[in-house]
Amino acid sequence: MEWWEREDLRYGDGELEFAGRRVEDLAEQFGTPSFYYNGRRIVANVQRLHDALTGAGLEGRFAVKYAMKANRFAPLLSHLRASGLVGIDACSPNEVEHAIACGFAAEDISFTAGSLSDHDLQRLSRIRGLAMTCDSMSVIRRWGALGPGREIGIRVNPALGISRAQNDKLRYSGTNTTKFGIYREQFAEAVALARQYSLRIKKIHFHTGCGYLTPQLDLWDAIIDSCLWFVDQLDTVEIVNVGGGLGVPHVAEDAPLDLNRWAAILARHFRGRGQRVEIEPGDYIAKDCGILLLTINTVEKKLETVFVGVDAGFNLAVEPAVYGLPFQPLPARLLPGEKQTVSIVGNINEALDVWYAGIAMPPLTEGMTLALINAGAYSSAMASNHCMRGDFKEFLLV
Repeated sequence: MEWWEREDLRYGDGELEFAGRRVEDLAEQFGTPSFYYNGRRIVANVQRLHDALTGAGLEGRFAVKYAMKANRFAPLLSHLRASGLVGIDACSPNEVEHAIACGFAAEDISFTAGSLSDHDLQRLSRIRGLAMTCDSMSVIRRWGALGPGREIGIRVNPALGISRAQNDKLRYSGTNTTKFGIYREQFAEAVALARQYSLRIKKIHFHTGCGYLTPQLDLWDAIIDSCLWFVDQLDTVEIVNVGGGLGVPHVAEDAPLDLNRWAAILARHFRGRGQRVEIEPGDYIAKDCGILLLTINTVEKKLETVFVGVDAGFNLAVEPAVYGLPFQPLPARLLPGEKQTVSIVGNINEALDVWYAGIAMPPLTEGMTLALINAGAYSSAMASNHCMRGDFKEFLLV
């Protein structure tokens, strides 16, 4: 059994199946490039989080806020809303309004963002019930001026970062000073500024990195311990938002996150405390529920490298090029023959347009359908029209 195989993603009689459908049938009906999301899988991912947190002893004391920047496809959001298992983590006024259009109440939404303009703040201030988290002195001051006496959250920065395989591109905090949140050295000033506008600090929020797996859980433990210092400076904090960042396997060497151990760490830190815990995963909820289907248009050897060209480029799913996160490619149909080492490349006129370099693949031919897995998060949501090749379709499978 391959590392990526599971009940809803596997080969049957040599044909790739996803969410109970033959991948080749999907490509024939709707064309490529196209994203497909398994609605049952995404709800199951959320339920797994609920089960782990409940099992660790946090029942009734946690909330899951889906980081919608990972995937904002409206049918997917509405499907999540219907599950009743999640709220929303939003980071722009447009995201807030889009979430509300998909059925979420403002009270279901936690908002955190940086470098907010006056226009952003004015739009947000009109949305009654929205939970606002401020990540800078400037935002505390300007939000306070718009509405003295409100409840707010403050995003903090513990100067510790976490990521998959020590990937610096996925860290939001750490040795280097970052734009995210209030550092310890400024926290007293931030609290005083909030009091100046009679703002009640109800929430402490932190998010320090993405994609972490079991090997990083000791660091995750230390980050929580460090961030509780901020909570203990105040007697008004009712909610601690510990961010997202929970990862999923990308290669065979990655083991799935030990979710029970992750939840146990949270429970140990919050046992005996009065605060509720919020988490805001994007990757863990959405990434492995999606695939991207492409058509192979070129198979050609150049010097010692066999290039397999497809009908879409990195502009539709940027993670391999920007973050170094590979998408495992799978042919829709297995052909007989020996595996060959190839490089999967796209149709954008850029040297970094490489989906996967040097991977052993079964025989591939022009005209075949190729699936890229783990395309459910930070793919379509980050797509651009670079080289005017931004066309794609999206479908929710339920």
